[in-house]
Amino acid sequence: MSRITLLWFRRDLRLDDNPALIHALTTGAPIVPVYIHAPDEEAPWTPGAASRWWLHGSLLALDASLQRFGSRLWIARGDSLTELRRIVAATGATGVSWNRLYDPATRERDTHIKQALRSDGLRCESHRSTLLFEPWEIASQTRSASKTGQPYRVFSAFWRACVRELSGIRPDPAPESLPAGFAPVDGLTVDDLGLLPTIPWDQGLRATWTPGESAALARATAFLDARIGAYSVARDRPDAPGTSRLSPHLHFGEISPRRLLAMILDRFGDPAADPAESFVRELGWREFSYHLLYHFPRTPVEPLDPRFADFPWRTEGVAERLDAWQRGRTGIPLVDAGMRELWHTGWMHNRVRMVAASLLTKNLRLPWQVGARWFWDTLVDADLASNTQGWQWTAGCGADAAPYFRVFNPVRQGERFDPDGGYVRRWCPELARLPNQYIHQPWTAPPPILMAADIRLGCHYPLPIVDLATSRQEALAAWGTIKGNRPNPPVTEFE
Repeated sequence: MSRITLLWFRRDLRLDDNPALIHALTTGAPIVPVYIHAPDEEAPWTPGAASRWWLHGSLLALDASLQRFGSRLWIARGDSLTELRRIVAATGATGVSWNRLYDPATRERDTHIKQALRSDGLRCESHRSTLLFEPWEIASQTRSASKTGQPYRVFSAFWRACVRELSGIRPDPAPESLPAGFAPVDGLTVDDLGLLPTIPWDQGLRATWTPGESAALARATAFLDARIGAYSVARDRPDAPGTSRLSPHLHFGEISPRRLLAMILDRFGDPAADPAESFVRELGWREFSYHLLYHFPRTPVEPLDPRFADFPWRTEGVAERLDAWQRGRTGIPLVDAGMRELWHTGWMHNRVRMVAASLLTKNLRLPWQVGARWFWDTLVDADLASNTQGWQWTAGCGADAAPYFRVFNPVRQGERFDPDGGYVRRWCPELARLPNQYIHQPWTAPPPILMAADIRLGCHYPLPIVDLATSRQEALAAWGTIKGNRPNPPVTEFE
């Protein structure tokens, strides 16, 4: 009989289109599925509270899927190399198969583990599962085209290099059966990992999400069947279900980008054709985020634009302003609605993420890193590559970034993308009785209007903690101290 192969699951918690699983099956060996909980090895980006909640449900779903095949997940906790060696010794396994991760800490760890296990005489194979393209594949195309060997820093050029290859990408189906493996002799349960909160703050997450591969496929199918036709416009409306909400499923590998792309190709034929193009382009932004993280591994903590290392962030009143932003008590309704949605559901609409991040980094002039940390702990889709790219883009210090002088006006953003105030009324119910004219700027409402809506500003709802116009000018002045010889921005731009 063939010797056993360990299938090491990480952020690829699915059976469909799982290259490491496909490789393990080709060996003909019995397979032992393994998950090792080692959050400290991801430091300083250990999973946040919302991510741990999602991981609990995703592991339960994966184990249930494996059990339907007569297998089960061997769960361990501790140093990954130590635990892999322990399971190898218990099973007599001769090989380990896994899918790659791209975070700086896990890349370094996995390289060390692969070298150590191969020194032990084991077959070790790693595979692409998270992305459509490996980050170094796109960089190699750059070398061929420009002879510079530099990674892409502009999305449009990066995506053009990718689009040419999209039609040839096809996923592998889920297996119809799994060879019998080795029953865990001392494995843990998912509950033993202590991923759920001890204080039950997760009611909103439980009411909003269902982790797992089956739920991911169902959500993707529903989106493509019912909403992708309006996606290019509806994706900007936080008051309506216009987005796919697939980001946490993608982050935990419950569905692959290759499967999503194949579903789109099956429906529309061409990923660059309407109505698929705008959604496929968002998959491209995800690829670009990983490309940047791979080539610039310091960007989770350092700005890609080095001038921002000297940016004069605010030093007074920082704790109070940050607390108001985190709690959704800034007095700016669209931002407060987004921050409350985040706390309640572990997710925030992307348009509102940009507005909330702009308020923090431009109007409040607090470092983008503190915002990224808060999102990291509270988002169920907290992804180091995407989170870093999103914050550096809004702060104006990353690749393909929005110019620093582009300061989102949350009032105008609300009037444009939440015109009836439905989103604000849902998450800021104390404002529900305000007329549409004032729902995004209650501080401008005359006293009789506020009285009729049963609102006393500073009591029922806070006054704005910052003047939007004045703080924008202060932000531009701060930018002027580091921008060098670039031309002055148009001071009238205020979106």
